[in-house]
Amino acid sequence: MTKPNGIHHLAISTDNMKEQLTFFTQVLGMELVALYWMHGVEGAWHGFCKLNDHCSIAFVFTPENKNAKPVIGQTHAGHGGGASAPGTMQHLSLNVDTDEELFAMRDRIRSHGVPVFGPADHGMCKSIYFAGPQGQTLEVATSPEPIDARQWIDPEVVALAGISDDELSAMKSPPPGPDGPVKQPAYDPAGYHMHYPEPMYRMMLQAPDEVLMARMSYTEPPVPLSQS
Repeated sequence: MTKPNGIHHLAISTDNMKEQLTFFTQVLGMELVALYWMHGVEGAWHGFCKLNDHCSIAFVFTPENKNAKPVIGQTHAGHGGGASAPGTMQHLSLNVDTDEELFAMRDRIRSHGVPVFGPADHGMCKSIYFAGPQGQTLEVATSPEPIDARQWIDPEVVALAGISDDELSAMKSPPPGPDGPVKQPAYDPAGYHMHYPEPMYRMMLQAPDEVLMARMSYTEPPVPLSQS
């Protein structure tokens, strides 16, 4: 069965790329591996900080970002239990493999003058909590073993979420995907859609996949190896 097997990158908006990159490289120890003009988006930059060879935290700068001001309780949760608007990032949790590494990260972060709370033991993981640039709520966590669904799916919360027994069974054992290609669905105003200008979006929905792929693809890095 085909399914995602990790996070390729999590993108965070910023109006101060340098501040974000400084924090994630110097405070958290992640390597900067990419910083370039965002493909197909005029005036936008994309920055990537490496978690591993296939997983990054990314930052997106656009000139318009400075006009969208953070509001705690709406755009930003403010802490690990805070509220934010549906669809926004409530918090970001980064993984380490052992308790020793968790304590080492706590001390590394504090050494940069950033307050850290924890570790808190949640049973399924231990976590430390702290704030990042421009209001992110951040966590570093470690789990001693894989999460056991038999212990960590609470029937009371399942009922409160309105999930039936059949729905829960399907969630715990998702069905396989289709065997062959599937055509683009017809436009349904009630469906899930990205926010492009509507005429452009309708045209994109009608375009063959290979046409959109050709127009959206940018394969050349900004610095060829021969110049690096």
